[in-house]
Amino acid sequence: MSRIRSVASSALGVHRRTVLAAAGAVSLSAGVGYALRPTDSQAATTGTPAAAASREAPVASSRRAPFLPLAPYTRGTTLASVSAPRGTSGFRRLVRGPGWERVVRSELAAAKSGRADRRTTLAAFVQLTDMHIIDAQHPMRLEFLRSTDVHAWRPHEALTVHGAVSLVERVNALRGAPVTGAPLQFAMTTGDNTDNNARSELEWFLTVMSGGRITPNSGDPKHYEGVLNSGLKQYWQPDSAVRDADKQLGFPYLEGFLAAVMRELQSPGLTIPWYSTVGNHDAMPLGCYASHGDTYLTDFAVGGKKLMSLSAAEAKKLQEALKTAKDPQGAQLRELLKAHARDMRSVTPDERRAPYTPTEYIKAHLDPAFQGVGPVGHGYSSANLDAGTQYYSFRIADDVIGISLDTTDAGGHYEGSVGSGQLRWLDQTLRDNEDSYAIVFSHHTSKTMDNTRLDPARPDERRHNGQEVLALLGSHRNVLAWVNGHIHRNAITPHSAPDGRSFWEISTASHVDYPQLARVIELVDNKDGTLSLFTTCVESAAPSRTDFADLSQTGLAALYRELSFNAPGARTDLAGGRADRNTELVLKKG
Repeated sequence: MSRIRSVASSALGVHRRTVLAAAGAVSLSAGVGYALRPTDSQAATTGTPAAAASREAPVASSRRAPFLPLAPYTRGTTLASVSAPRGTSGFRRLVRGPGWERVVRSELAAAKSGRADRRTTLAAFVQLTDMHIIDAQHPMRLEFLRSTDVHAWRPHEALTVHGAVSLVERVNALRGAPVTGAPLQFAMTTGDNTDNNARSELEWFLTVMSGGRITPNSGDPKHYEGVLNSGLKQYWQPDSAVRDADKQLGFPYLEGFLAAVMRELQSPGLTIPWYSTVGNHDAMPLGCYASHGDTYLTDFAVGGKKLMSLSAAEAKKLQEALKTAKDPQGAQLRELLKAHARDMRSVTPDERRAPYTPTEYIKAHLDPAFQGVGPVGHGYSSANLDAGTQYYSFRIADDVIGISLDTTDAGGHYEGSVGSGQLRWLDQTLRDNEDSYAIVFSHHTSKTMDNTRLDPARPDERRHNGQEVLALLGSHRNVLAWVNGHIHRNAITPHSAPDGRSFWEISTASHVDYPQLARVIELVDNKDGTLSLFTTCVESAAPSRTDFADLSQTGLAALYRELSFNAPGARTDLAGGRADRNTELVLKKG
């Protein structure tokens, strides 16, 4: 298969040499070129089916990174070491443990000897997913569900910004790609960047990624107003002598903790370009309610009342409605809040906690204040604003394209699907770039796209599930991988079609639940009729061992990991099996 066609030339009507000439005027950092945003006129080109598709979702074109000869390495990755608990009971402390070995997976193609000496690098990038930046004092949070499900609230939720900054520090410290030594071209966040569709969370997320100062506090600028100092024994009370349920499990008393988590901290921002994919928690309040325009819930989000306690019976009823999608518009939540108005506690109102719309989400990404090293819009452009879409394609290298999908269902519920318009666009984009390998990004996995509730903005458009997306991807020989998140667990699945077409689905664990990982992905040509995708998990830069007296930015990031490991009810299988972590995934060359 010839690999010379470009996204820019096929979808925008712009010759690739023109794009590269423009890119040549852009500064380079660490051997990686900044991505170029299509101009409005390019994105709005008309006259061909491909151009019509570009009006619905633009193509971001980035310069190919020159792969300089760097040495492979393991330090700073889970190949070298992984945080691991010591002891067998109580509140378990973390230390540096042995690393995870790399597993060769040959379900889709045989791994031929000598390939390490022949291979050449085609692409290298980092996937971040499910960071769930949380405004822990937000009135709309459902901590009270902990009365029926202990995992409905996590003791470490006030530290998500600290953990995310430490993850950025880890990515910045990587010496290129671990296996090939190639420079990392970009990072992709695959959704649930925020937790509760709050403007405060979106601002913190964008600052974490692009660099700057963050004060992870809303409401009263001087006093914490949330469940952590509520006096309620069902929540950890770190600053209090209250013998709460978590302290009975060994959680520590940490004097000054709440003042520390509210202090300003600094993010260096990523030193490589980064792209953004939308998740259900980014698209909808609480990740499941299609309640944009509901004035009661919007007023409640920015208002001065917060419900912190609920009976187990009522909490169970609301949680069941959430799990079974019986309340996609939030009507049951609204009535519950009204019924418990007298049980609420007073908090400081804050307009920054307002929910943001999909349009506001894109505009925030386009804000020059959050450009960092680029690209402008981090994949999104004004064409997305014009079309009301949140999907796009971009050029990874001369012979590799990336495609970012929007799998959220605006009709409500946390599971996903795609509309017919996006599915047609995906098919056309793959056809237009059949001479380029394709890596597809989304938030939801194939198995979690079973929500085909109609989009209120497109009531006449059919929704399509994960099996239909798998079928479409499997019909194109150039698709190599579908990279996603959502399930908070490492899982790698081979997909093959009867005619020999095949690709890998790579799902990566979250950065809010232990083991709090990101993943480096490298694509190489083995020069023997096969390709390999290398996946390498990385932790944040925070030390494994914590010091309860260290409430610095780094100390809190370390505590974030240790608290997440000990969170009551936390699952123990999210790291996945050996074959879901550090791998070599072999494919036949199409």
